[in-house]
Formats: sequence, C-alpha cells, structure tokens
Amino acid sequence: MYSDESKILKTVEDISSTIISEDAESTDRLARWPERGIRSFQKEGLGGLTIPVEYGGLGQGTKTLAKVCEIIGQQCTSTAICFGMHAVGSAVIASKATTYQQEKYLTPICEGTHLTSIALGEIDSGSQFYLPQTRMQYHTQAEYKINGNKSFVINGGQADSYIVSAVAEGSNTPGEQFNCFMVNNDATGIAWEDHWNGLGLRGNSTRDLLLDNVKIPDKNILGQFGDQIWYVFNVITPYFLTALAGTYLGIAHTALKEVTHHIKNKAFSFNGRALASSSVIQYQLGCLWAKYSRARALVYYATECYDMDHDNALVELFSAKAEVADSVIEIVNESMTLCGGHAYHEGSKLDRLLRDARAAHVMPPTTDILRIWTGRSLLDQPLLADT
Repeated sequence: MYSDESKILKTVEDISSTIISEDAESTDRLARWPERGIRSFQKEGLGGLTIPVEYGGLGQGTKTLAKVCEIIGQQCTSTAICFGMHAVGSAVIASKATTYQQEKYLTPICEGTHLTSIALGEIDSGSQFYLPQTRMQYHTQAEYKINGNKSFVINGGQADSYIVSAVAEGSNTPGEQFNCFMVNNDATGIAWEDHWNGLGLRGNSTRDLLLDNVKIPDKNILGQFGDQIWYVFNVITPYFLTALAGTYLGIAHTALKEVTHHIKNKAFSFNGRALASSSVIQYQLGCLWAKYSRARALVYYATECYDMDHDNALVELFSAKAEVADSVIEIVNESMTLCGGHAYHEGSKLDRLLRDARAAHVMPPTTDILRIWTGRSLLDQPLLADT
C-alpha cells in the first residue's frame, strides 16, 4: 500500500487533521478512548507500521515512528500514545516471532484486525518496570499459570492482546527468571480495574490488569526463556522512548503554534501597539523555538542511530527522551505565561497540553533514570547497578 515514508506520513496527517482533531477535545473531557482515530489507522493499513515487510508490515523503524507520533500528538496526545503503544508492542512481537506468533498476531495486526499493547509496569516495582513481581509457574506440559497485577496499562481493555512480563518460579539462575509473553484479552482469569482518572492523557484507557491463574501455552512466550531483559533494552525501551518523544514533540509544536498565533493577533487598545513588536516577547519566543528545535533534532538523530544499529544508539535515545521531557514542560509552561489570562482558563487548548505534558517526567523510564543510565553508559558502568 505504501511505497515510501512520505505516503505514510501523508495518510497520518490526513487522519490527524480531521478525525483526531475533531475528537481531541471530547477525548480529553470525557476520558474516552480514541476509537475512531485508532480504527482509522488500522483501516488505512498503518497497524503494521513497525512490522517487517516479510511479515506483511510496512517495515518502518523508530525514526518513522517518531514522526508519526509527532504528527498525531500535535492534535491529540492520548491518540498518539495509544497508537504508539500498539506500534511498540508490534515491534516487540516481530523481533523474534515464531511461525505461530506470526500467524496469530502479526498477520492480523497488519490486516488491521488486531490491536496490541504492553503490560509491564507494577505498583510494587515503580519505575523499575524491568523487575516484575508477577509470577509465572509451570502448570502442565507446555503450559504456564500467571498470577499478579499490572499497573497503568495503556489501551487497557481495548487491545486484543498484551505483552506481559513475569518472573518464573523455580528458576535456578537469574538469567532464566524474567520472561515476556502474550496474553489475549479474552483469556480466562484476567480482569480490569476501573479507568485511571488522570490529570492528563485522559483518553488512554489506562487501567490496572489483574491476572488470576491465567493459563498461557509456552508458544506464547516471546523469544527464548529468560529473554525479558534482552527485549527491554533492545526493543521495548528504544521503541517506547521513541513513541513518547515523538508524542511530546507534537505537544511542543502545538503549544508554539498557539502562543505564536496569540502574539501575532494581540494588540493593546490604549496605544495600538502589537504584542509581536515587543523585543522581550520576540526574545522569549525565540528561546522556546530553539528548545523545540534542539530537542527535535536530537530525537531524529537518536532514532536514526538506532535504525542504523550504531553503537551509541541507546545512549542517544536516553538523552533524547529526557531532553524532550524537559523541553516540552518548559515550552508549554512559558507559552501559557506568554498568552496570559487568555490561556489560563479551564478547557483551553494550552490547559490540555499542560496536563498532558506533565506526564513526560513520570512515565517510566523516568527522566531521572534516563539521565542516570546515560551517565552510567558513558562511564562504562552497568545500567542496573542498584537494582
């Protein structure tokens, strides 16, 4: 369907500027999962964005994912995050897919009939999502039982499958303990808690997942037994950071667009002077634009490094996401200040952007952890030294 990236981005832009833009306000106000937007992407063949061509996907890497999430994020953060988590999950499944997993998950994803997501976080492990406490117990031949709770699952109850992590009971060596596997949304023993009533990102359908003696066949295990850490640092974290970074770039872009429009159209009645003629305002807006441009350049450089398998790719991605988090919060904050009382009312676009942007620091890996991981990488220290 798509011969090059430009056609993909054109389709994303068309859907984002119409359906997603139309639904953005109600998605936030009603905390409603953005079904129209997500289904439109699936219908247009974008569900397999990060799945290799040989599996029927579009074969795109992290750089295109960042661009896609930025375009969507300019209109609706929730839709960008929801689609982004599907793209992350798709890349994870595809990275070491068996024939069964290809037929069961990748083919319907590419056909637009299957949505996936990731369920790794837990209340007890906090931002250390790579240390699950959910238990995976050998049950019968070729079958396991899963017990535990997953927290803050995006697309909760809406996706058809979830990538879940657990620690295997009875493992003799640490390397065998942690695993990722597929859990279908209709599996017996899963239950969803109520929707998380968040300050921002209100349309994500973020929910806690309860797993009570959920039985999974061993063919649902991703990769080799004990591969979770490999997945975390080779696929999950790079794609996850990319989806978030792209989304928050979209927020920053829209905030700059809002404040620029306000400044251009504001004049004082007592002297007729345009706000845009103020040197102070010009300077402040120029600083905000530079922050956005620097962060954006780093994101696209980092994703290009990852897609080209450069040695420093992971460090670049750590820094890119951290820089975007710092930048987007400052850009939205200062945009609201520059817009004055015009922006400081419930229901304004900057109100929504400010609430959505604030999550940039707390979604794991948090900004603090990313800074620490960057420093450890540069100093040749183990990333998980204190875990």
